[in-house]
Amino acid sequence: MPLSQLEPRAVWTAFAELNAVPRPSKREEQVQAFAVQLGESLGLDTAKDAVGNVRIIKPASPGMEAAPTVVIQAHLDMVCQQNEGTGHDFDKEGIDMYTEDGWVKARGTTLGADNGIGVAFAIATLRSSEMIHPAIEVLFTSDEETGMTGALGLETGWIKGKYLLNIDTEDDRELTIGCAGGIDVTATGKASYRPAPVEDPMGFRLTVKGLTGGHSGMDIHLGRGNANLLMMRLLRDLEREACILITQVEGGNLRNAIPRECQATIVMGQAHVALLEDALSPMVAALKKEYASTDPQMEIYLEPLGASNSMVLAAQAQTDIIQVIAASPAGILRMNPDVDGLVQTSNNVARISISPNGIEVLCLTRSSSESEKMDAAQRLAGLYKMAGLETSFAGSYPGWEPAPGGTLASLMHESYVELFQEEPHVNACHAGLECGIIGERCPGMEMISFGPNIRGAHSPDERVEIASVQKSWQYFVDVLKRLSALN
Repeated sequence: MPLSQLEPRAVWTAFAELNAVPRPSKREEQVQAFAVQLGESLGLDTAKDAVGNVRIIKPASPGMEAAPTVVIQAHLDMVCQQNEGTGHDFDKEGIDMYTEDGWVKARGTTLGADNGIGVAFAIATLRSSEMIHPAIEVLFTSDEETGMTGALGLETGWIKGKYLLNIDTEDDRELTIGCAGGIDVTATGKASYRPAPVEDPMGFRLTVKGLTGGHSGMDIHLGRGNANLLMMRLLRDLEREACILITQVEGGNLRNAIPRECQATIVMGQAHVALLEDALSPMVAALKKEYASTDPQMEIYLEPLGASNSMVLAAQAQTDIIQVIAASPAGILRMNPDVDGLVQTSNNVARISISPNGIEVLCLTRSSSESEKMDAAQRLAGLYKMAGLETSFAGSYPGWEPAPGGTLASLMHESYVELFQEEPHVNACHAGLECGIIGERCPGMEMISFGPNIRGAHSPDERVEIASVQKSWQYFVDVLKRLSALN
């Protein structure tokens, strides 16, 4: 069924239009132009700031002019991940979507429901002549997924609304009133190489793939495998058991995605190849058993590459690098002691690259405690220093302090209970939302994040539930109507 025939049609039509426009993070010129053209075509006050944020102002419905202005906020960019062999060009191609068993999915790539559904809600609101709403400022932020630079570059006073609806939560029963902050941790260094000190050197490619992956904030508590760390674990043990020599390692992609794949090129003397194969087999069996529940599609295999003249890492450098990266803290570092079930601090070892060009390790450290966030980042820096790597910090953004007793939270709680005859889950989340940053630039603004059921965000398994979009839209329309009655 075409998306334009799904209900609510205004939302799905907008989502299909949006997903026809390439919008990878940091390369958002096309989608920003799309947003500006949308606002101007509707005859609305439209502006784009220096960092690519787009603001579109829509006047209040007749008779609702006295109500406080509401900001509807979503980010334009999307995480671009694809299955091996898909061959999708995110810079030139839109997303190929289909429906299956009540869900909208993409063929082999991320869907972009995070945060495209939020953008579609805003577009449908701007186009509507029937909805009852106060004056609206639509804020489309840029580059949320790789540093929140749009929110960080937002000028104080550019947005003036009293209440903000952030449509970027992935469970339709949740009302998010707080989130973690984060910081990018990057370790780099030179790589010391030498000729392979073995007779008849043979090359092999070791691959870890098929892991579940997911969002490094929202899914970090699920215990899913990290392909980079599993590879380092294999290489550490193979160095001990089979004396492997490492040429290159490449794994992971984006900081906010749990890495699903990693490859290493290794060298062995031809006379000792059987030793490598014998050592690897029980390691693979152990990992598949450990991750049978969380990563049932895991694949680990070895491919011969033939005779090799490749240079390999120097002996001590290889040992130091493997040991240090394998020891990197990852996943949950501490649970929140005051909020049951909430992750307080975590780290994602998102990307590793080891080659003659150098060594690079990219992490994203998150915490709802600013001091704990920085402590975790400093601990990583201290660890990587042991392998001679230099560590830098960038893109630090604050958390969002919960305010459960505000006017907006009370109104949205009441609306949810009356519409659906059940209690919503009012909570804080471990993902990084832009609300904390926007709140710094808009003192006193009350904010709530909500949205439909999205599963597998930041992976090619991403999907959004059709019925949940309809439910969330009904809720959104009712909330705007209730906000219109405030003065």
